[in-house]
Amino acid sequence: MSTALGIEFGSTRIKAILTDDKGKILAEGSHTWENQLIDSCGKKIWSYSEDAIWAGLQDCYSSLAADYKTKFNETLTKIDAIGISAMMHGYLPFDAEGKLLVPFRTWRNTITEQAADILTDKFGFNIPQRWSIAHLYQAILDKEEHVGKIDFLTTLAGFIHWKLTGQKVLGVGDASGMFPITDGDYDKDMLSTFKSMTDIDLNGILPKVLSAGEAAGKLTAEGARLLDISGNLSEGSLLCPPEGDAGTGMIATNSIEVRTGNVSAGTSVFAMVVMEKPLSKVYKEIDVVTTPDGFPVAMVHCNNCTSEINAWANMLKGFADACGANIDMNTIYTTLFTSALKGDKDCDSVISFNYFSGEPVTGLEEGRPLIVRNPDSALTFENFARTSLMSAVASLKIGMDILKAENVKVDKMTGHGGYFKTPVAGQTIMAAALEAPITVMETAGEGGAWGIAVLALYALNNSVSLSSFLNDVIFKESKSSTVAPDEADVKGFNDYIAKYKAALPVEKLATEVLSL
Repeated sequence: MSTALGIEFGSTRIKAILTDDKGKILAEGSHTWENQLIDSCGKKIWSYSEDAIWAGLQDCYSSLAADYKTKFNETLTKIDAIGISAMMHGYLPFDAEGKLLVPFRTWRNTITEQAADILTDKFGFNIPQRWSIAHLYQAILDKEEHVGKIDFLTTLAGFIHWKLTGQKVLGVGDASGMFPITDGDYDKDMLSTFKSMTDIDLNGILPKVLSAGEAAGKLTAEGARLLDISGNLSEGSLLCPPEGDAGTGMIATNSIEVRTGNVSAGTSVFAMVVMEKPLSKVYKEIDVVTTPDGFPVAMVHCNNCTSEINAWANMLKGFADACGANIDMNTIYTTLFTSALKGDKDCDSVISFNYFSGEPVTGLEEGRPLIVRNPDSALTFENFARTSLMSAVASLKIGMDILKAENVKVDKMTGHGGYFKTPVAGQTIMAAALEAPITVMETAGEGGAWGIAVLALYALNNSVSLSSFLNDVIFKESKSSTVAPDEADVKGFNDYIAKYKAALPVEKLATEVLSL
């Protein structure tokens, strides 16, 4: 039996999963961490230190090894394949000696607006602020001293993979969040444009692009010690190309074929659809990235989703406690979500904005959670619950409506994340928002660490296409449930979103008069 280890660095948790050759989970481990707001080159940036990265990796692996020891009463010494995944985008520049030149700038930083706008115009391709090339060009515009010393630029997943294998490579999906991809590699015309703008040849500093199934090096003796501080793990494991969290989400939901997509709904929400053809023009609301095997994907990313639901759930728990009612949080969430299905289809004009932070899709740099309604709106608990769930995906709908207008076809959307934890409720609202069936798979809850473990398995068994491997080996016996959009729900959401858009100036005014 072959084994595969997948490790994914999320924004608040590092998770490790060990699987057998069919993707069945054998052991798990995790480590909790948080980004820090620090000063760097005269800027406030969100970052994780190098010490935090390695300590987190080692603690996560140690907890997995301990779980394996408990379950199988033996020490984990050999793993056939390993995959590393992490938050996409960001900025990790190194000099020729392998020294990190500035602290890691994560995807969360919105300090590159000038660069992103210029590159979008010059490339004729949307370059979001969080992309690595936007960070590099902003550093050039700001005349940061370190730029002239850059020998290698990569992502978090690429950095860890490099240190474990010695290979400066990246999976095509993660690479597509660094620089635009065409036909499986960095777009040659845009590389040339960037060189004419800066006199920098990116071919010399960006990671080599690999597709799913390709060998991406082997775990070195030094890498094994870096991963497993106990010294029990042997070298020689095959590593698959390192990938970003978007790509592993596609794998975990089996959403890599044309006209399929997935929607991840948690603290933030994003939807991805594998396209049949390119978009007709550039949209700042739409990112174009790729699947782990290189097919173009339209991505709508929104900063806000369930945080406001969580805040209200905590308030309701406080009310229950004040009443002397012993109600646990799981019951509160379940009641909130199921009650949403009993509200008026358009929430009777009870409009909610769930903006804890700014929302690029609707053009807001900051956010203020807000509820607004007409005096005669029925503020029932059911309508409150429904507007909470609808506002959580309202910005996503606005972005996805652009794809609808572009005639981007979606036969199946697979949902994952906390929004779908309560059966049926989240699926029903999301199906109405996206006007497409929403499927939830039992494996989707395993997340990106499992997804990258599956890609590691594929590197061992790449004699068929990635799609065939997923359908015939990994998901052959998986269970799922699907909720189709209801006509009345769709109409209600469309009525709701029209009022939501009309009320956006109220939300903008709130950000101006309620200072942080």
